[in-house]
Amino acid sequence: MRATIPCVLLAVLLMSVLFVPNASAAPTATVDLGTATSFAILAGSGITNTGTTTVTGDVGTFPTTSETGFGPGANSVAITGTNHGGDAVTQSAKNDLVTAYNDAAGRPNATPIVGGELGGLTLVPGVYADDNAPDSLALTGTLTLDGQGNTNSVWIFQSGSTLVTASGSNVVLTNGALACHVFWQVGSSATLGTASHLEGTIMASASITINHDASITGRALASNGAVTMDNNTIQNVPCGPPAPPQNVSCSPTPSGVHVQWDAVSGATSYNVYRATGNGSFAFLANTVASPYEDHTAAAGLTYSYKITAVSVDGESDPSEPCTSAAVPFFPGAGALAAAVVGSGAAIAVIVHRRRK
Repeated sequence: MRATIPCVLLAVLLMSVLFVPNASAAPTATVDLGTATSFAILAGSGITNTGTTTVTGDVGTFPTTSETGFGPGANSVAITGTNHGGDAVTQSAKNDLVTAYNDAAGRPNATPIVGGELGGLTLVPGVYADDNAPDSLALTGTLTLDGQGNTNSVWIFQSGSTLVTASGSNVVLTNGALACHVFWQVGSSATLGTASHLEGTIMASASITINHDASITGRALASNGAVTMDNNTIQNVPCGPPAPPQNVSCSPTPSGVHVQWDAVSGATSYNVYRATGNGSFAFLANTVASPYEDHTAAAGLTYSYKITAVSVDGESDPSEPCTSAAVPFFPGAGALAAAVVGSGAAIAVIVHRRRK
């Protein structure tokens, strides 16, 4: 007799496969918005508002530059940011939006969402797409995005056609998930239901309609169509740069100076800055991880180093400095004593020559 799997068990197994991306796959890279990063609202064919809307972030529309319902009066938009209209900044942002949209749309190996319905799901970082039955995404109820303790986690949602959220629906971020790392690539138009809430950046090929009292922590970016608002709150909260590296130390080696520091969460690389003697700090190198070996350090000179962490969201403030010296490298050198001390302190290098 052929063995069978009960339907309920089969469904559970399929769900577990469906919503947990390949654990061995590389982490999903974020989408670079370029000059569109500062925009909360960006449109192609105008912006219309009804009621009192609050926008945190820049606003712009091009090539159609009309903005309706921006006040004064009953229909108004309070902007914390710059309304660029159709200026050169907006035009540059529109170009970068196209690049970002194509990047998101082209991400491979997306996990399909059965029926396109996101409500009730808890999703770990990764790329997700409609299953072509239909070729759209919908949200009824609550979608939870679990960052698994990593603030650098990224979600990309790909919809071949529309994104529609029901009235009162909600996206919840947990365990380090950040709205600035959530991206909604929409093949045509996006519609947010009354009093719904969305986390992340909508990049729609056509239009975006934000119905009455709906809110977005992120961005509404419409490449070709209009953005329509109705008594909304749209807050662009870009990810900030990573924290400065801690516990930076440096010590002389036979070939230069060894510099090391603690890894920083979310950092993709590190910039090393160096000063000679009492001079100013200047960029020396970029490296993907600690430690860094400075083989350009010259013998007999004192060097100080500062490290910054770099991510897609910017560069951190510099670390506290460490100070060291390169090992003297000349014939006849005898015993070498080197003492490395903490931040800002000089190192003493003593060389004893053999008597003839």
